[in-house]
Amino acid sequence: MSSFQSDLLAWYDAHADDLPWRASKDPYRVWLSEIMLQQTQVETVKPYFLRFLGAYPSVEALAAAPLDDVLKRWEGLGYYSRARNLHRAAQIVAFEMGGQFPPTVEGLQALPGIGRYTAGAISSIAFNQRAPVLDGNVIRVLSRIADIDQDVTQTSTQATLWALAESLLPDTRGGDYNQALMELGRRVCKPRDPLCAMCPVQAHCLAYARGTQRERPVKRAKAPTPHYDVTAGLIWNDEGKLLISQRPLDGLLGGLWEFPGGKQEPDETLEACLKRELREELGIEVNVSEVFAIVRHGFTHFRITLHAFTCRYVSGSPQALGVRDWAWVAPDELDGYTFGKADRQVIAALRARRGMLL
Repeated sequence: MSSFQSDLLAWYDAHADDLPWRASKDPYRVWLSEIMLQQTQVETVKPYFLRFLGAYPSVEALAAAPLDDVLKRWEGLGYYSRARNLHRAAQIVAFEMGGQFPPTVEGLQALPGIGRYTAGAISSIAFNQRAPVLDGNVIRVLSRIADIDQDVTQTSTQATLWALAESLLPDTRGGDYNQALMELGRRVCKPRDPLCAMCPVQAHCLAYARGTQRERPVKRAKAPTPHYDVTAGLIWNDEGKLLISQRPLDGLLGGLWEFPGGKQEPDETLEACLKRELREELGIEVNVSEVFAIVRHGFTHFRITLHAFTCRYVSGSPQALGVRDWAWVAPDELDGYTFGKADRQVIAALRARRGMLL
């Protein structure tokens, strides 16, 4: 074992965070945590992980659960395709693999929602396989250790980083080493202000030696983030119930419920947009009243401003034309459905308004 590897592992042994998924190397727990940790911070994941384990203590329990229940327990964690893939992968493991996760990177990558990084993490941590990992934290650490001055988003640089990760991986304790590398990036080798004075592998870092650590990793400038105006209808019927619709399983926020509506087209008023979307998706006509709430929300690659209008249902029997399902629900029943963050803010505004009127 090289001095770089031994220095990193010694730091990890002495300072590793006490995280709930590290209590066991059970493949189910490791897999669940790694899926949740994709593009999500550790502190955010902790309560979700514990609640999921409480509800679904085994891969068989998760596989047997209705997808809508899984999505509801995922509500607020974001990137909902992870939850759909999690459920589908659980069904494959439980019903087609006898409840046993494949131990190899290749076998794990055959499951929905598992890419090269996640497969390497699961394989090394749960099965003690020699498999490298490369996430944002590891990219940052390695680009500084080797003082890589190439754009890390480029395919050729990614290949260089994977090769470097492979070459530095020890023959033993690969799972601990990978976790140490990721934790070093999260806690010490930070994006803007790396804590070099606290770094256990400072002596091995070329960027530190050359004073370029704040210039690494190199990334191309991001393109401007697109913005869209989106409408939603709070559609009331004569019984005091609201119409909600469920998004198709494929695509953004698949399987989640929402106040129906859609994206504004060029040269279209917001009111006309909402009426058109309701005809196309549900086959209904409404009277559009005043704006009830305006919510701004950012997704990974674009931003939206959601304009929620109060509406009165006029005619047309709701049909699942461009949606997966629909339902008339009383306001107090909304908690039984899974909504995205923007719609949850509309619900919060609805409850605040109703509370003022009581």
